[in-house]
Amino acid sequence: MKNAKLLLTAAVVLFTSTVSAQLVPKGTGSDKDKHGCKLSAGYSFSVLKNDCVRLFEEKIQLKEVNPKKSYKSNATVILSEDGTKAELFMPSAEGSLILDKEPSKKGQLYKKGKYTLTKVKNSYTLKLANKHVFKS
Repeated sequence: MKNAKLLLTAAVVLFTSTVSAQLVPKGTGSDKDKHGCKLSAGYSFSVLKNDCVRLFEEKIQLKEVNPKKSYKSNATVILSEDGTKAELFMPSAEGSLILDKEPSKKGQLYKKGKYTLTKVKNSYTLKLANKHVFKS
């Protein structure tokens, strides 16, 4: 009889701990992407920095020019240390796009496909197929 009570108690403890472990929600930052960046903590992987970054903490922020929504979206730009590449993070895209610097007489110019990022003085403009979509 004593062994039966002990066995029943052990079974209840094991069952309770298993159920409670399954009910505990994952905490903030418990999800990670393939680079180890904690998405729920606001991190994204930057190819140019080869590290996890918080886009909202980066210094080059571009605002949507003509939003079709009730709010404006942001795009973020990270420049390589040598200035030859620009990494573009768009609100609706997964990951980033790397633009290459090209010669320009009016400032800095970065291109990739239909995307063109220009910097004149301290102002950035992003065009998609020659249409202004974001600017600082």
